[in-house]
This record gives sequence, C-alpha cells and structure tokens, in this order.
Amino acid sequence: MSDLSFGSTLLVVVVSLFTAAAALWDHRYRRIPNALTVPVFAAGWIYQAAFNGWEGLGQGALGFALGFGMLFILWMIGGGGGGDVKMMGALSVWLGFHLTLLVVILSTLLVVTGTFAAVVIGLFRGGLRKQLEAQSAKGTGELQPQRRVMAYAIPVFVATWLVLLWKLPTLP
Repeated sequence: MSDLSFGSTLLVVVVSLFTAAAALWDHRYRRIPNALTVPVFAAGWIYQAAFNGWEGLGQGALGFALGFGMLFILWMIGGGGGGDVKMMGALSVWLGFHLTLLVVILSTLLVVTGTFAAVVIGLFRGGLRKQLEAQSAKGTGELQPQRRVMAYAIPVFVATWLVLLWKLPTLP
C-alpha cells in the first residue's frame, strides 16, 4: 500500500473501517445506525470532490445510484433493512460505479451461497417439518417468513475487502 497515493490510501482505510464497523454492528444488533452511515456518506462526497474532482463526483453519483438504488428496491419489496440501504449508499459514494458494481455482484453471490447453506444445514439438523414449525406464528398456524437469514453487512464487508485487494494495484 506504500505505492498508493494519499487519496487511494484514505479510500482503502475509510472503506475498510466502515465496512468492518457496519458488519460488526449488523451482526450484533441486526441494524446499522445512521450515526455510522450518514457521516461516511457525507465524507464520501467531500473525498470525491477533493481527490477526483467532477469526474469523481460523477462516479460517486453513479455508484450511489447503483448501490443505494438496488438495495432500496429490495427494501421496498421486503428483502432487506433500511440500514443496509444506507450502508450501501454511503459505501457506493466512496467506491464509485465500477467498484460498487463488483461489490454488488460479489456480495449477492455470497448472500445466495450463505442462504443456501443455511437452508441445507437447517434441513439436515431438523428436517423440513421442524423448519416449518420453527417459522410458524405462535398459535396461528400461519407461516411467518424470516426477514433475514444473515446480516447483509457481512457479505458486503467480505466483498468490499476482496474487491479492494483485487483492485489495489490499479488504484492511483
């Protein structure tokens, strides 16, 4: 990382710390606070303007449209939490469009793989009948869908770090 510019080093440090904090918070409390996402979101715009000028602001806006937009749609249909949307929005301003696209693709693959593994493990542990009973509402017999199998910030954390490690040599 010694060959990186100050701006790229700042990007790696802030994004790494932010995703680690969000993953820990989401794992522990199943929510990501505005006190974490809003300052990182605002700092991302300042970072883009200071280190990448108009082009960086444009990339931040495209990244935000992709990251925030995709998760906002999922949130609207009940596929995630509001904190996940804000986390991805803040992260995407820092990463810009191309890195955000890679993080979205990789984190989606991680979520699908993790969810599939959780279902398979659950079936082997207690069978389908036990799984259905565990998800049924108390006394009503109606199935209640589980909101989230895993904290979404964890796959985003892993995906972001992998993308940064992969793209580190190409960062200015």
